[in-house]
Formats: sequence, structure tokens, C-alpha cells
Amino acid sequence: MSASPTPPGPRRWWALVVIAIAQLMVVLDATIVNIALPSAQRELHMSDGNRQWVITAYTLAFGGLLLLGGRIADLVGRKLTFMTGLLGFAGASALGGAAHTSGLLFMARALQGAFGALLAPSALSLLTTTFTDGKERGKAFGIYGAIAGGGAAIGLIAGGLLTEYLDWRWCLYVNIPIAVIAFLGALVFLHDDRRRREDGRPRLDIPGAVLGCGGLVAIVYGCSEAEPRGWGDPLVLGLLCGGVALLGVFAWWQSRARNPLLPLHVLRDRNRAGSFLVMGLAVIAMFGMFLFMTYYLQVVLGYSPVRTGLAFLPMTAAIILGSTQISARLMTHVPPRTLMVPGAVLAACGLFLLTFLTAEPAYVTHVLPAELLVGLGMGLIFMPVMATATAGVAPQDAGVTSATVNTAQQVGGSIGTALLNTIATTASTTYITAHLKTAAATSGGQLTAPVRDHIVKTGVVHGFNIAIAWGAGIMLLAGAVGWLLVTTGAPKHASPAGDLARPSEAAVEAAERHHMRAYEEGEGNETDEFPAER
Repeated sequence: MSASPTPPGPRRWWALVVIAIAQLMVVLDATIVNIALPSAQRELHMSDGNRQWVITAYTLAFGGLLLLGGRIADLVGRKLTFMTGLLGFAGASALGGAAHTSGLLFMARALQGAFGALLAPSALSLLTTTFTDGKERGKAFGIYGAIAGGGAAIGLIAGGLLTEYLDWRWCLYVNIPIAVIAFLGALVFLHDDRRRREDGRPRLDIPGAVLGCGGLVAIVYGCSEAEPRGWGDPLVLGLLCGGVALLGVFAWWQSRARNPLLPLHVLRDRNRAGSFLVMGLAVIAMFGMFLFMTYYLQVVLGYSPVRTGLAFLPMTAAIILGSTQISARLMTHVPPRTLMVPGAVLAACGLFLLTFLTAEPAYVTHVLPAELLVGLGMGLIFMPVMATATAGVAPQDAGVTSATVNTAQQVGGSIGTALLNTIATTASTTYITAHLKTAAATSGGQLTAPVRDHIVKTGVVHGFNIAIAWGAGIMLLAGAVGWLLVTTGAPKHASPAGDLARPSEAAVEAAERHHMRAYEEGEGNETDEFPAER
């Protein structure tokens, strides 16, 4: 097989370090500005309605452009795409850190998301083609899974430290040295022997890019607008319905396009499709927890930014433990779903524990045990999901498959934040309104400030409890999807260790049929440069 050969000696492990640094930068940037947001809002005079765009501009561009970024990586080379993404991400971070208006900051965050959409899929596909030995692949994906799961929590910790001891702008500036180090490492250690097309003109599926990216952007934007407007608002409904319709047309077009953005045979594999769904559902629940715990610790309990960030440290440690010490060791010995399903159950139990939070301090009794359970569960989920989703993929589809995994993660995070926040806000408003009315009637219309503040705090926590209960149910749904759809056996039983990255026979035959059809229709010289190999 002519996949990229594994670099000799320890170079491949240095390649993993480079990939891990870049992936950590992309993942933590989704949350690093959360704790810094109040400071940025005050300095740049953002309204409460507009402040969400610091987060949403990043997730919209990232989630909407990932598929396009993955296909670009397949067409022009993963290493080149990876390095371009690093430089662009660093430049966008510098622009955001220097921003003196809210509009410039929003634009910089959107640029970060766009270059992240180039960087993330090329990083995962480089990892997939670099590590093909079974045991090494397990270790590599364990580390990568720990970063994917723990990066968001690390972002909260870093955001707290940088905001309190330096300035909120350093939450963006910090990406510059990270990107430079990763860029220099990529020059030395990354290997990608992708050959150029014979005609030297890589072709992109432009209609597919417009339909797919437009559909994802519409859905994510609709979910973000549901927070201030409500789910029944005509604009929100129009965006969600329009996004679904665009994705439906996108799927139809992909079955007919000569150079599809997302070849449908990538999704026809039951285990791969199941892994995409598990990733999206699990992240919906997880990102909701990050949002609510940040507000609970800072607003309800009065924690400082640093203390809030450090409060997430146990969950980060649990994610790393679950990924590198449990999942990575067991991946080659047990079927993936025997890790995914227990992980989802553990995470759901941790989320359920948080439904008993009160307005009184409860970090040791409720938050800490919940963090450990959620972290351990997510560590068990992330690594087998990523390994299963990218196993058996033809080399010419590695980038777009990796992009689909990242899309599930990013869009899941965006939808989870908007969906669960809307549920929490609605429940809180209903609770506070009813209890203020009752208290006013009881006291003859005279409410003291302490009584009012207590009702408001209790109502906020009540909303968190309701939304996190929904998150626990979504996490259990992720476990059920994993059990029903991800039915592949242990990797060592499925194929020899050295063949873990080989395309399955079905994938090979589908790729051959697609390439033959394209050739017969006059585009034979424009198909991917690697033919499907037996």
C-alpha cells in the first residue's frame, strides 16, 4: 500500500508532539476566551446581545468550513495545509489580540475558525497515516483523544490565569508562540508524500462546498440565535429548516458530483457513521457542562477567574487518565463500543450528579465527583471514537474523514451550548418569575434585597439543573448509539496490526467505482492521484 510511510525511529513520536501542540491550540481556543469575555466586553464596550459573537464567530467559521478544509488537505497535501493553517491561525490571533473594536475582534475570531478548519483535519489525517502499527496507533490516539477531550478544560484554566495575571488579550496572543513552535516542528518532523495531480490543477467541489458549508453555518447560526430570540422565532426556524434543506441537497449532490467534497462511501460504513454520531452527541452534553459550571463557579459561588479555571483541573486529569491509561491500553484488545458505552454511562452519571446542585457551595460534594466521572467517561469515549472513525479509510479520503470527525465535535459543541443554554434560561426565568410573585404576595409586596437575590441565585441554579439533566439524557443517547451502530470487533481481530490503516474492501471497491465513473465521463485525469489499491 502506498500510504505515507511511517518515519523511521523516534521521528514519528516527534511528529505526534507537533500534531498534538497544534490540535491543543485549536481545541482550547474554543473555550480560552470564555473566562476572559467579561473583561473584553468591558474594554471594547460590547452589548450583552453582541458579546456571544466572540464565541460564535469562531465556531461558525470552524464548523462550517471543516469539510472544505479536509478536502483541501487531500488535494494539495496534508503537511502544506497543516503549515498554512498554523501561520494563518497565528496571524488571526495577533489581529484579535490587538483589536480595539468589537467588530475587529469578531472578524479575527472568524479568521481563527477558518484557519482552524484547515489545521484540524490535516492534523488528524497526518496522525492517521503516520501511525499504522496497532500498539503505536493506540498510544497515539490515546494522546490525541486526551487533547481533544481535555483541551476545552485546559482552555478554561489558561483563560483564568492569563486574564487575572496578564490581560484578556493574552488569551489570543498566547497562540503565536505555540503556532511558531509547531510550524518549525512541522518543517523537520512531519512527512507527507502526497504527489501532485498530473495536470497540476487540484479540483474542488465548489457547489458541494457552498451547500455543505452553508447548511452547517445556517444550523449553527440558528442555534446561536435561539438564545436571545427563542426557538420559535421565525428567523431561528428559518435558519434551522434552511440548514437542514441545504444539507439534504448537499447529500444529493455528493452522489452525483465528479469530485465530491464528502464521498458518500465514507458515511456508508456503519461503524464510522456511528462514531460520528457518538462524537456529536457526547460533545453536546459536555460543552453544556462547561458553560454552566463556569457561571456557577464565578457568578453563584463568586470564584475568581484563576480559581474557576483551576476548579476544572481534576476533570482534565481524569480525561487524560481515561484516554492514555485505559483506552489506549485496551483499544487493541476489546471492541470499541465496550469503551464508548461505559464511558457514556460514567459521564451521564457525573452529569446527573450535578442536577442536585444548590445555590450553596457544593464543590467538594457535587462538582468534584461529577468532574471526575465526566472526565473519565469522556476519556473512554474520545479515543475509540476517533480511531474507529478514521480506520480503514482510503488514503485519498483521510483528510475529509478527519474533517468529518472534527465537524461532529465542533458543531456538537455549538449546538450543545445554544440548546442547553436556552433550556437553562427558560427554566430559570419561569422559576424566578413564579417565586418572586409568590414571595411578594406573602410579604405584602415588600421584598428585601437578600430575599430577592436568594430567589434569583436559586432560580439560576435551577435552570442549570434542568439543562444538565437534558445533557445527561443526551449522553446516554450517545451510549445507545455506540452500542447499536459501532459493532466492529477489536482491531487485532479485525485485521493485522500493521494493516489498521488499510482501506476496507468495501471502501476500495467504492473508490474504484467512483474513479472509473469519473474517468468514463471525461474527468479521468482529475481524480485523486492515489488510485484505490488492493
